[in-house]
Amino acid sequence: MIVQTTKKSKEQLHKELLQPDVITGSEMLLRSLLLEEVDCVFGYPGGAVLYIYDAMHGNPDFKHLLTRHEQGAIHAADGYARSTGKVGVCIATSGPGATNLVTGIATAYMDSVPLVVITGNVSTAVIGTDAFQEADITGITLPITKHSYLVRDVKDLPRVIKEAFHIASTGRRGPVLIDIPKDVSNAEAPFYYPEKVEIRGYHPTVQPNKLQVDRMLEAIAEAERPMILAGGGVVYADASKELLEFVEKTQIPVTTTLLGLGGFPSANPLWLGMPGMHGTYAANHALQNCDLLIGIGARFDDRVTMKVNGFAPKAKIVHIDVDPAEIGKIVETHIPVVGDIKAVLQLALLKARKSQSAAWIEHVQADKANHPLRYIDSDKELKPQHVIEMIHETTNGDAIVTTDVGQHQMWTAQYYKFNKPRSWITSGGLGTMGFGFPSAIGAQIANPDRVVVSINGDGGMQMCSQELAICAINQIPVKIVVINNQVLGMVRQWQEIIHGNRFSHIDLAGSPDFVKLAEAYGVKGLRATNKEEARRMWQEALDTPGPVLVEFFVRRDENVYPMVTQGSTIDQMIMGDSE
Repeated sequence: MIVQTTKKSKEQLHKELLQPDVITGSEMLLRSLLLEEVDCVFGYPGGAVLYIYDAMHGNPDFKHLLTRHEQGAIHAADGYARSTGKVGVCIATSGPGATNLVTGIATAYMDSVPLVVITGNVSTAVIGTDAFQEADITGITLPITKHSYLVRDVKDLPRVIKEAFHIASTGRRGPVLIDIPKDVSNAEAPFYYPEKVEIRGYHPTVQPNKLQVDRMLEAIAEAERPMILAGGGVVYADASKELLEFVEKTQIPVTTTLLGLGGFPSANPLWLGMPGMHGTYAANHALQNCDLLIGIGARFDDRVTMKVNGFAPKAKIVHIDVDPAEIGKIVETHIPVVGDIKAVLQLALLKARKSQSAAWIEHVQADKANHPLRYIDSDKELKPQHVIEMIHETTNGDAIVTTDVGQHQMWTAQYYKFNKPRSWITSGGLGTMGFGFPSAIGAQIANPDRVVVSINGDGGMQMCSQELAICAINQIPVKIVVINNQVLGMVRQWQEIIHGNRFSHIDLAGSPDFVKLAEAYGVKGLRATNKEEARRMWQEALDTPGPVLVEFFVRRDENVYPMVTQGSTIDQMIMGDSE
């Protein structure tokens, strides 16, 4: 006999979850996560979280994805969060389980990604005694979390979870850690979930000071060579539409930082590309010659400014950011505007007028036309830039693309043209190798109807390859790209250019056969060594319903150009062999 079960409506489930039943801390946690509309939790069980995992057993409403390493879990939660704007959630046990999350927490913290990180701990009676698998994870992560909690009373747990989601997703987003001792997860109390959050001393500024916005608009009216530097904050604030409208109204050219890619459409003629160490000629020279620079959700990090005291020397600087601590931290700011970027731009649009930028636009567009990104192509060997261009062409620029860290990351940033926000996922601030592939899994879980491409180097892929198992088991259809140059490419490039060709400990020629590795996990593996194979293998990957790994063998000594070396200003660019 087949028993048909009707799926609960959202309202019905919500009503059931709010019942004031006497339940365990573990059940409170699951209820609270469902009330926060968490679609999937990424995790790995262990002794201190056994009660929590026991509560998951037989719960049809709760979705959990078992990764093969805690770091894979947190990177997947990160990719989920970046691709949706929702809070990503992961869970791990105490001690080594918790410490395996540290790199992922730091990655999210540096890039302002909203996460709720749940760890188990030893029972409260033995905290501080060096009990088995005990680690002071709240102390360890204090500098890399937005906030953290050690829950000692089960009655506090629902409030803590409600607060954690609020803190993670408001103001400048970031990771919040909740550490739950084992006895707390098993203790019982009536369940009451708060309707709203009131946290003394935590009131992020959303609405900007109107006078400061007016000062910015006056500066635009006076400027002849204005520029906008748009960062990841535009994407995180869901302000891409407002930015486009603001740019079209004011006619100000735009450059987008690494994390800002997709926040402004690359097809727009006013977009000059990415700035900084591997930025475009047009973007870097425009920053150095503008008379007004408006930083929007960008933190002026060192890979953008390079030599700080030589950055944008002719410009009056406006800085718009939700985090007042960022304003004036790196560069002198003449007009600070604190507030949510969407709210700032909406207010500015009420009075925004066209700037006096016609001659300036003609100049920067000439730079863009005369000095495009270029490389010396070859019919004899496969160039990585060609691979990225091919991926862009075959996906029409509509894929969600994640990368690991290194040369392939920069080539993807340069040659894949992003036109939609939340389509580009990469570790910017921390530069975390091993991030690319697991983050793609989280992005695919969150966006089942979109093509998700994970572009990796042969070094970073070996830091997370165990997660191939969950793609195979769950048929998560990520298209995994390995750009294999058999070397730590970016390190090799620096050793060539800066260290006089003294190559030290960069050879990865002993790496595994990635096709066989994929097949060992049950994932289809393909390989390409020339242009014809590359297009054929990649198309086969796209036509395959499930996960596929494609290894592209590329030239070992290919460099990322342009390049600005440390200690140089951003217009002192090495353009490479093409010029």
